[in-house]
Amino acid sequence: QLVIQKNNIQKNIDAINVHDNSNKNILQQIQNYANKMEEVKQKYSLTKSISDTVNGKISGKDKVTLETYIQMTYFESIIARANVRFMLMSNGQYELKRKEEGLNRQSQSGLELDVIDHYNGTERSVKTLSGGESFKAALALALGLSSMIQSYAGGIELNTLFIDEGFGSLDSESLDQALAVLLDLKNDNKVIGIISHVSELKERIDHRIVLSRVNKETYISIE
Repeated sequence: QLVIQKNNIQKNIDAINVHDNSNKNILQQIQNYANKMEEVKQKYSLTKSISDTVNGKISGKDKVTLETYIQMTYFESIIARANVRFMLMSNGQYELKRKEEGLNRQSQSGLELDVIDHYNGTERSVKTLSGGESFKAALALALGLSSMIQSYAGGIELNTLFIDEGFGSLDSESLDQALAVLLDLKNDNKVIGIISHVSELKERIDHRIVLSRVNKETYISIE
């Protein structure tokens, strides 16, 4: 009976040893996976940090993506060149400035514009400009963009500019200022094309292509 008990106990010991060895192997595998998971977590943490930075998703920071950050650099150059024209067209009253912060932490920021009013020392959104003032700002930005492209493009020249309407929103003084800027460009051997229905403007353009309709027929004449 003791021999039988001994044999049974030995079988149990052998079975326990088998389970013990199996559990040790499983434990070793778990530890290996845990080590690999820690390495992956560290790589993921670094990658996520880079991704959040590139996509402008860092909590508590302005929402500026890498693409926007690069655009901001060029935008600053455009604004600087545009302000040369805008200050002339506004008699030194207005100057464009890139807004450095969004409306809130949830909104994208970096490419919005404010305007500095040098007459009263205030700074406000460019959206508050009147129709005529907005047109002059848009024209100044277009000229600034053209100038910036030429300086960065290595020999590429943009010698032609077409402006479609917008002059109807200008008063007489603003119209004179805008035309003075355009004539200054013309003196730099630029070809300026203006599409407009403003009679006062038509009279001050030297060379005109006139479209007229008679009995549903369109006629083109050069004056």
